[in-house]
Amino acid sequence: MIEFEKISNGKFWAGTNWTITDEDSLAALVARVALGQARHVEKILIETKVITPGLIPSAVVGAKKLLTAADPSKPWHRDGWLFQVIAWIAAHLQDVEALKAPPHMIHAHKGFDGIQVRLDHAGGAEMVVICEQKASTGPRGKITSEVWPEFRELEKGARDNELIAEVTTLLEKSRHPDADEMIEKILWANARAYSVSVTVGDDENSDEGRKKLFKGYKKIVDRSHVKFRRADTFYKVPMRDWMANIAENAMQLIDEWEAGNV
Repeated sequence: MIEFEKISNGKFWAGTNWTITDEDSLAALVARVALGQARHVEKILIETKVITPGLIPSAVVGAKKLLTAADPSKPWHRDGWLFQVIAWIAAHLQDVEALKAPPHMIHAHKGFDGIQVRLDHAGGAEMVVICEQKASTGPRGKITSEVWPEFRELEKGARDNELIAEVTTLLEKSRHPDADEMIEKILWANARAYSVSVTVGDDENSDEGRKKLFKGYKKIVDRSHVKFRRADTFYKVPMRDWMANIAENAMQLIDEWEAGNV
């Protein structure tokens, strides 16, 4: 469904470049998330026993609202939501064990784009990863105007109350035996990491292009190890048309599933 190519810039950042290999399967997962069935999608991605849930008519209405740009000439919020779902799916495919906050269910949500808690070999929490995910035709401007300032403030401790609440929810969901101890370790023991995922065009789709794209990362998150600075890219041109097509495919699938329920 998604293939991952490792990318990096020495000690400054490391991550992957994403290539979609099965758009139909991706559209089906996006549709399920839009219907409020993220837990079902998680089971599919980790290949556990899956029972397909039925469709609730009111959920169908809400799902189609998520998959539709209110103004077709300004699809930014719809595309941003779609990209966050794709990033969440990519995270599951790359790290099954990490705990991940489910995608938001409204456009332009003001909370974190994504939160992950990565576990160590003993089952304890190794670090929390704060994610920024941006679907933009001008990714460098988005990074310098929104992502870097956000990471800078988070490094100073801004929004720690929100972060504690998110991490607590994830640990409780996993039934961790000592959530409070893990939260203290993650937040106060220099164990917070950052991840920025962006859509890119021709100018950024090369080693040199990506170096320019993520320039300044280490100055913002000045840690010794590159694991604290993750950077992922998704190349697709024209990006807006592709997003619209995925959304349309997802809505068609919802119509088919709803018809099958009758």
